[in-house]
Amino acid sequence: MAAPAMETLRTPEDRFENLPDFPYQPNYIDDLPGYEGLRAHYLDEGPADADNVFLCLHGEPTWSFLYRKMLPVFVAAGHRVVAPDFFGFGKSDKPVDDAVYTFDFHRGYLLAFIERMDLKNVTLVVQDWGGLLGLTLPMEAPERYKNLLIMNTGLGVGTPPSQGFLDWKAYAAANPDLDVAGLMQRTTPVLTEAEVAAYGAPFPDQRHKAGVRRFPEIVPITPDMGGVETSKKAAAFWANDWTGQSFMAVGMEDPVLGPDIMEKMRQTIKGCPEFMPIKDGGHFVQEWGGPIAQAALKHFGLD
Repeated sequence: MAAPAMETLRTPEDRFENLPDFPYQPNYIDDLPGYEGLRAHYLDEGPADADNVFLCLHGEPTWSFLYRKMLPVFVAAGHRVVAPDFFGFGKSDKPVDDAVYTFDFHRGYLLAFIERMDLKNVTLVVQDWGGLLGLTLPMEAPERYKNLLIMNTGLGVGTPPSQGFLDWKAYAAANPDLDVAGLMQRTTPVLTEAEVAAYGAPFPDQRHKAGVRRFPEIVPITPDMGGVETSKKAAAFWANDWTGQSFMAVGMEDPVLGPDIMEKMRQTIKGCPEFMPIKDGGHFVQEWGGPIAQAALKHFGLD
């Protein structure tokens, strides 16, 4: 597959100076098959030869900064943590054309990334779009995956998850120059000003926000949308074929993917125990991530 000819933007490095609690060195890859010339950013912390890899996938409109409270807990227990930024987000390149961003564009990137990195004994850590996409990955190579840590997400099987989601989709559509920092501040009031600024850092202007605009639009909520058939296959995989351990934590104050929706998701996943409720946690529950990471490690026997 030839690399698509497309206009891309790269957020200036100085936008990422002095990020709070984020001392991590960037890693880049720019020759993934089918994505040649697009530079992807990822974190890669902990021992390179660790037995267990925690693959942490962010969602909309965040980036690997989202995992700064969970990553050190995993690393302190001796594990490796890999956290990529989707194209259009974080320090990864940002195609300008909204139409570039499809379900399969993002999913193909993740599959190519995991293959290139040759990740094994993976604990898949997902939330929001990290789950919509990430939950479709293990069925392609089940031997790579060992555990699942799932938070406030679901599978796009052709139906809207909630009125809250429809409201969010309408809001995003009406605000093509979405104020990412402002959104994070409103939805996650525990954030400091510096943390709010870090979430806004990848997006200096509207032209950098095509990926942000597109994610709400491409959630597979009607039967004809891209990703529905893949997601249905993934649901069957989790219900019937998943043999690993699972741990679920739920931000109870999430208006979009709250406890009722997550309980249905829990029942889809074979062997998934009762979820860990995060009483004050909102949609971006990783902001309460330290205790979640510790509880998950204990549950998996990896603490």
